[in-house]
Amino acid sequence: MKVVCISDTHGSHRRLAVPPGDLLIHAGDVTVDGYLDELDDFNQWLGSLPHPNKVLIAGNHDFCFQEQASRARARITNARYLEDDSAIVAGVKIYGSPWQPYFGGWAFNLRRSEPLAAVWAKIPDDADILVTHSPPEGILDRNRWGEPCGCRDLLARVREVRPRLHIFGHIHEAAGLFHDGATTFVNASQPPRHATAAIPEPMVVEL
Repeated sequence: MKVVCISDTHGSHRRLAVPPGDLLIHAGDVTVDGYLDELDDFNQWLGSLPHPNKVLIAGNHDFCFQEQASRARARITNARYLEDDSAIVAGVKIYGSPWQPYFGGWAFNLRRSEPLAAVWAKIPDDADILVTHSPPEGILDRNRWGEPCGCRDLLARVREVRPRLHIFGHIHEAAGLFHDGATTFVNASQPPRHATAAIPEPMVVEL
């Protein structure tokens, strides 16, 4: 199975050259400002892609999924939206969650330690693919100043579950791929810094 990984498109989705695959996963930050209207073009774009299976979670910019949840979900008709739940898609179990350590008052923020640990405890033991907006601590999580921004409790839960694939975004400058022997980690961030800047091609993982 070819899994195409994208995240942090921030309204620039139509600038992506999306490779073919069996499953397209977006790890959050669809929008720029979190408005409902931003979802309409994104959903149309999703519908134009040939991937037979598509999964989406929200990110810290996507206020509409937190503040107007039912209306936001209703606008996504061309992908499966996951928020602290799982689905069997193309024969694999995918779990998705939008939360991250408190980050400047954006959406889906929680304090570190107990609040986030309680969220990550919901990740099922048999998840094949984990999709979070936050990276785990120490893995593709360093910002432009070299500071680690990932979540320690998420890392601990990932070490317990050992999913085959963990896709996330959020920390744009840490985009990349890492494999630890049990799990393939993908920071799938693809944000353009400038309107004319090139956007890297999405990463594809063979599962």
